[in-house]
Amino acid sequence: MKLVILGPPGAGKGTQAESIIEKYNIPHISTGDIFRENINNETELGKKAKGYMDKGLLVPDEVVIEIVEDRLQRDDCKDGFLLDGFPRTVQQAVSLDAMLDRMGTKLDRVINIEVDPKILVERAVGRRICKTCGTTYHVKFNPPKVEGVCDKDGTPLIQRADDTEETVSTRIQVYLDQTTPLIDYYKAQSLLLNVDGEQEISEVFNAVVKGLEND
Repeated sequence: MKLVILGPPGAGKGTQAESIIEKYNIPHISTGDIFRENINNETELGKKAKGYMDKGLLVPDEVVIEIVEDRLQRDDCKDGFLLDGFPRTVQQAVSLDAMLDRMGTKLDRVINIEVDPKILVERAVGRRICKTCGTTYHVKFNPPKVEGVCDKDGTPLIQRADDTEETVSTRIQVYLDQTTPLIDYYKAQSLLLNVDGEQEISEVFNAVVKGLEND
């Protein structure tokens, strides 16, 4: 199962990604994670990316694409993957298609989790994150078993400094402006699977599975 997952900030994309990779036994490929891995390991690609980041510049598409392609060629991606954070633009999507074509494969589905922006703001302001393992919780919708503490490793949970109503609203609008053409691109290829992200977490996952397995 070769998948891309899309969803605005606060849509529950990370939570769904965890369930998807467990069910289908595929790696979760987050561009943020592979960037950090390459930079920490001081790979040639990591040095390229760091050169731009140190100057406060966006990493160019060609470098991002190189890093993603390098990751997709590893053995654990032979039976599938879940791409998260890439592609972000139509140009990146075109490059991903070309990349997969070179590898003799193609995407199976693009999961798009949809949530009303007003609900997204409420979700984001209540979000709490484990700074050790990155697991995300919510004070109302997905609280930890012990208030303020990660279920997995007992680390105190934190609220991101940019999880304010004003900042979140701006982030959501930027995402929607940027992603709408990408959604249209995948819709035109009949790859898009829209999922109502306003349901309970388990119901969202059930809808994802139903959509993937009823093709």
